[in-house]
Amino acid sequence: MAVVPASASTPALPVGARTARRLLLFATLVCAICGFAYELVIVALGTVLFGSSVEQTALVLGTFVAAMGLGAWVGGRVPERRVVESFVALEAAIALLGGLSALALFAAYAWLDLYAPAVRVLSVALGAMVGAELPLLAAILQRLRAERTGRTVGTLLAADYVGAFAVGLAFPLLVLPTLGQTQAALAFGALNAAGGALMLWLLRGALTARTAGFMAVVLAGVFGALGIAAWRAGDIQASARQALYDDPISLQERSAIQEIVLTRSIDGRDTRLFLNGDLQFSSVDEHRYHEALVHPAMAAAHERVLILGGGDGLALREVLRYRDVRSATLVELDPAVVRLARQDARLRELNAGALDDPRAKVVTADAFSWLRRQGERFDVVIIDLPDPDSADLAKLYSTEMYGLVRERALAPGGRLVVQAGSPYFAPEAFWCIEGTVAAAGMDTRAYHVDVPSFGDWGFVLAAAEGSPPLGLRPPGPTRFLDERVLAAAAVFPRDRRRVPVEASSLDRPTILTYARRGWRGT
Repeated sequence: MAVVPASASTPALPVGARTARRLLLFATLVCAICGFAYELVIVALGTVLFGSSVEQTALVLGTFVAAMGLGAWVGGRVPERRVVESFVALEAAIALLGGLSALALFAAYAWLDLYAPAVRVLSVALGAMVGAELPLLAAILQRLRAERTGRTVGTLLAADYVGAFAVGLAFPLLVLPTLGQTQAALAFGALNAAGGALMLWLLRGALTARTAGFMAVVLAGVFGALGIAAWRAGDIQASARQALYDDPISLQERSAIQEIVLTRSIDGRDTRLFLNGDLQFSSVDEHRYHEALVHPAMAAAHERVLILGGGDGLALREVLRYRDVRSATLVELDPAVVRLARQDARLRELNAGALDDPRAKVVTADAFSWLRRQGERFDVVIIDLPDPDSADLAKLYSTEMYGLVRERALAPGGRLVVQAGSPYFAPEAFWCIEGTVAAAGMDTRAYHVDVPSFGDWGFVLAAAEGSPPLGLRPPGPTRFLDERVLAAAAVFPRDRRRVPVEASSLDRPTILTYARRGWRGT
């Protein structure tokens, strides 16, 4: 391997050569931390807006890495006499673009409906700039000390990889829960600018006084812009977030799992719950959904009931109307949803305090994992989970999931009911859920009702021992569902009847494709 001699234009340094080299490697570490952090911010924001998605993550990471290759090619062609000012200018640009990335993407999603193209443009721009950093740093390092090219590259890559590992570990455990996407991006932008300022101080001897002064002003401007953005971020986010909802937002919080939003109409009649932007219920018509979900399954034995999902307590409310229910276990992933359903006055009024009923047991756990390790049997299992529009939710609509319900949770003669989405807007997804339950060894009955805030909405009733009849034995008057409505619910018009689909499994989550294809453009 060739030894690269120190350049004749080695700059005068404010510290010793060894210290300068260590500071340069520290700057490399900072660059790696910030570059990888911007990727994570983009992925995390996409998860909040659309749910976690393998496709979304692969698109961001693939585009970013490909653009890094382009940037590295360009960075390697910068003339040696320009590497210092080029690197400082590059850090200023990355700091500004990366720091403002989360705000820009949120605004593109809320106001312009241009999130997808904005992600692609941002990934290409940031990736190209981040990719150009290492060639410039290598050139600077070789100006400070004569050494083999392989050693220079190896040292820089080691610092780069360590930085990526550090932020990869800290981001989900510390950074995101503490700062959130927007403030995290701004913080890393400031760190990036600080790295540029460190290099400017260290290598100012390689620049003319005029150039060094100009670079200092640029970095000061970047710090100022990021500071103003951090100060105004809350107002910008609140305004953009409100643009997504028809009614005023009464509560917004980011749990460790998802974004939770409550809206209330101006007249106070309609309260709506949104998780990651998806409507969970409207207080005006939620009784239609929950009566249709719960009561057909409760028409047979129902002393012991299991509800998977339904942390708002509304399905539990309907279950506990039956006085002969001895126990009702609710398994909810997000404790923040349960806490809100217990503490918010309007939600507590809607669920009638069901979560605090002595017959109710609330478990905070992933439904799939909980089913694998529990041994209790239930007469009725109600699956009231969000629509399967992401990879982590798709596993809850798999043959393996329904197989666990059958083998580990259903008592002999027990019944399962699954909320299955819209047979009109997403017919493939609806019939996929029905077919997947059947593939797990159960007999099924599909039915659907009109829920104005959702549209035409479907359910799958199932049993392991013979086809379950549709019937009702409500404990008292219902607001919507009766025998005639339920009989009509089992009839599907021609444009909503069964379509050919594949069952969904952990290995082949076809439900994701069907769900996205069905809801696209609605």
